[in-house]
Amino acid sequence: MMILSWRRRKSTRHANKKKEFFAGENLDMEMEEIAVPTHFRCPISLDLMKDPVTLSTGMTYDRSSIEKWIETGNRTCPATNQELKSFDQIPNHALRRMIQDWCVENQSYGIERIPTPRIPVTKYEVSRICERIEAAARRGDGRKCGELVGKIKAWAKESERNKKCMVENGLGCCLSAVFDSFASISMEDHVEILLDILSVLPWMFPVSEEGQLKLGSAGSLRCFLSFLEGKDLSARQNAVLVLRKLLSLDQKHVDDFVESEGAIEALVGIIREPISPAATRAALTSVLFMISSPSAASDEIRSRFVELGLVSLLLEIIVDAERRLCERALGVLEGLCDCKQGKDKALENPLTIPLLVKKILRISELVTEFSIAIIWKLCRIETEESILIEALQVGAFQKLLVLLQVGCGDGIKEKVTDLLKLFNLHTSKVDCVNSSMDFKYLKRPFLG
Repeated sequence: MMILSWRRRKSTRHANKKKEFFAGENLDMEMEEIAVPTHFRCPISLDLMKDPVTLSTGMTYDRSSIEKWIETGNRTCPATNQELKSFDQIPNHALRRMIQDWCVENQSYGIERIPTPRIPVTKYEVSRICERIEAAARRGDGRKCGELVGKIKAWAKESERNKKCMVENGLGCCLSAVFDSFASISMEDHVEILLDILSVLPWMFPVSEEGQLKLGSAGSLRCFLSFLEGKDLSARQNAVLVLRKLLSLDQKHVDDFVESEGAIEALVGIIREPISPAATRAALTSVLFMISSPSAASDEIRSRFVELGLVSLLLEIIVDAERRLCERALGVLEGLCDCKQGKDKALENPLTIPLLVKKILRISELVTEFSIAIIWKLCRIETEESILIEALQVGAFQKLLVLLQVGCGDGIKEKVTDLLKLFNLHTSKVDCVNSSMDFKYLKRPFLG
């Protein structure tokens, strides 16, 4: 037998307990000990089992403990060291009911009854629901498909284990095909089922190549764009999350999306009217894929984003964004500065240089690299001596010297050295100031 200590409070007073507590009076405490049967404890964690399961070796473990054991690469039974012929975990209902009865019997010691666990989704169940959804889609039965997607959502809410099982067994590919099917027939007539499927697609990745082709089809892309431009905030967020993952998989998806009418405007709209940090990050990442495209039209794409006011939006985000959002915004800004319109628009904003200098050696290494790369691109414009002087005034020279002292990568080191040479020609013309100043004197038109 093993021992667990349980606290049981006994009050000798019959006055108002809440009043006594806030008055600072002590309640009499008494420690009691209760023996917990060894076979109720998991051999791995030694904790009371909440969901006992039995392996092929006949040994029983708590489900969460044995799953972690197997997921870390172990292929033997922890207690017997026998090789596992099967990784099936059979729920031990009899033992679980015994543990629950024991908990009820000892409630007076403060022991709570463990809830009856839900049985995880199996590979067979996932395969079966895929068949049923595909059959309903072939009949054009959106209502039935909606019911089945509702069941998928319920499974997903139960545990991350269920989500993993569904992803690993091809449910994402199935739903991608069904989404494409209804989107191609008529989005207007099947908007409800399309929204239902869209709500689960963000966590269905990775999907197979077949699933990618379905999501990247002309019908699916038109559907994504429609949701991006709509008023349903949840649909807009889910659409941009799925789109970002799709564009990261294949350059063809990027090219196809760029050619879609309204694609650039839709992404800028998501950034201009933020729904959530996740949605904004996804939109910025999608923009980055588009402006980094090796196609001949990449300069035209950058110019279009600049025309839509993206440079000012990015600077607004960079002011006080959290790390991941700041990194993406700076990454996009660097890409836009590869075209003349992007550089011109960045130089027009009085916040650009002070803000970029301020971000150096703050937040993250990636933020520093992007900030320096943008400053380097702007300061290499021969006709813009004023930019060099402005950068010096807000402390760029000192920060770059510090960066060389603490160390940086070869790629960024070359840009730092180049900038220092440029700055050195003008250091005698200005008195450098601390780059940590708050820049309250600067105009910020985008905050109006």
